Amino acid sequence: MRESGPIGVFDSGYGGLTVFREIAARVPEYDFLYLGDNARTPYGTRSFEAVYLYTRDAVRWLFDRGCRLAVLACNTASAKALRTIQQKDLPVLAPERRVLGVIRPVTERLGGLSRSGHVGLFATTGTVRSESYPIEIHKFFPDLVVVSEACPLWVPLIENGELDGPGTEHFVRRHVDCLLARDPEIDTIILGCTHYPLLSDVIARFLPPGIQLVSQGPIVAESLADYLLRHPEIDALCRRGGGRDFFTTDDPEDFDRRAAHFYGGPVCSEKTDF
Repeated sequence: MRESGPIGVFDSGYGGLTVFREIAARVPEYDFLYLGDNARTPYGTRSFEAVYLYTRDAVRWLFDRGCRLAVLACNTASAKALRTIQQKDLPVLAPERRVLGVIRPVTERLGGLSRSGHVGLFATTGTVRSESYPIEIHKFFPDLVVVSEACPLWVPLIENGELDGPGTEHFVRRHVDCLLARDPEIDTIILGCTHYPLLSDVIARFLPPGIQLVSQGPIVAESLADYLLRHPEIDALCRRGGGRDFFTTDDPEDFDRRAAHFYGGPVCSEKTDF
């Protein structure tokens, strides 16, 4: 009988912790292993090839540590690497293991969220350029209108602890105004970067009444719980024990300090190299 292992969660840095905390709260009985590639972040400005190679390295690292299931809690990795890993690498590397992303679970839900049929997306430049969200959305809801807005300064603001104040408000309001000027009928906006939930209150401050913000964490967590129910053969290989292990490719002390804001509690990590 094959040995069970933790569920792996990967991100280019800290943002995936906003998804991980929702996953861990939804299915707390499982063991989890979180990996942040902080030494090579940000991924959003890198080429498709670079993101694919980095993400493949991370998946291999998680598999080497016993993970039978890995979640790419990173929009850029999900957009630029997930499909290639699923179709090209897994059949050769580990055909019995699975890698999931964060984009599809959100896009599957949009048809039931938007009343006007007009959806906005805030994301990094890399995610917007990949067009992964519009492509996935139109597979399920071809009539939905999707307008994307790249917000390249939001991640640096968040990672430097600038979650409010005049400077943050300026850059948030500028992108909110740009998005809504391009399509005033938008009634639902996806926060297409795992960092952005930390700016939810500031973003909401500049939205007209009736526009809803959609964060990925709760949706991805519910989707993973459903996936485990529908795939008992994978579920049986995911170890239960409630363990939480954190790894970073950069300085653990710095990671722990910053990660606590994203995770919502203390983090104690170890350094690792691919």
